[in-house]
Amino acid sequence: MQLDFMTRGILAGIGIAVVAGPLGCFMIWRRMSNFGDTLAHSTLLGLCFSLALGINLYLGLITMSILMSIALVFFSRQKYLSNDTVLCILAYSSLAFGLLGATLLQGVRIDLLGYLYGDILSVDNSDLGWILCVDVIVFIVLAKIWRALLSITVHEDLATVEGIPVQRIHWTFVLLMAFVFAVAMKLVGVLLITALFLIPASAARQLGHTAEKMAVLSSIFGALAVSGGLMCSKTWDWPAGPAIVVMAVFVFIVCVIIGKIRYFSFRK
Repeated sequence: MQLDFMTRGILAGIGIAVVAGPLGCFMIWRRMSNFGDTLAHSTLLGLCFSLALGINLYLGLITMSILMSIALVFFSRQKYLSNDTVLCILAYSSLAFGLLGATLLQGVRIDLLGYLYGDILSVDNSDLGWILCVDVIVFIVLAKIWRALLSITVHEDLATVEGIPVQRIHWTFVLLMAFVFAVAMKLVGVLLITALFLIPASAARQLGHTAEKMAVLSSIFGALAVSGGLMCSKTWDWPAGPAIVVMAVFVFIVCVIIGKIRYFSFRK
């Protein structure tokens, strides 16, 4: 199927946005924004890993994201430093090692700006195939663990008493994040991935009064941000990744205004 670059970019962005919506909601509910940043920064190290070994880009990204997720979970259990401190150390050390590795690779030219800020307009049909596979996997797994994950998010101890396998659900959610972050890296960039998860979810929080409604609205707002950002990029020659994030911020501001209007109307 021959698609022009803009159509491929929109399809790829929407494909990531629809799964980033519910995952971003759980990141907000579980206060995992720093976890997301750390996972995002590690993808650059995964890129160097892929190029150094000559393996498929997405295999390297997913492998490194999974390894970083495991390291994050284990390091967050230590008692000597706060979780935020550990996450910052891992985030910036992985980013530094990734940047250093990108400059030391022999015979390989890397467009660092493209990977740091995203190059969604360069996606091809194989990228769309990877995104489709990840979407299917994430939605199937989320459908199976949704209620359990909500229970754990609301009250972990009560969920344990009710017999929910807390650790298994937590690891499943972390691995889902690793998969999506790895695939999204090429689209929005290392420095902006987390924004595509958190900003639409924050916008949806202004209007959604149930978990399910907030997740659906978050996916819709993410898709709007992608489509609007790419249109702005095409019209005014903006870099695509930052344009998507700027559009997401615009959607967030509109939702905040609507939320305030509804709140004061209800009080009257």
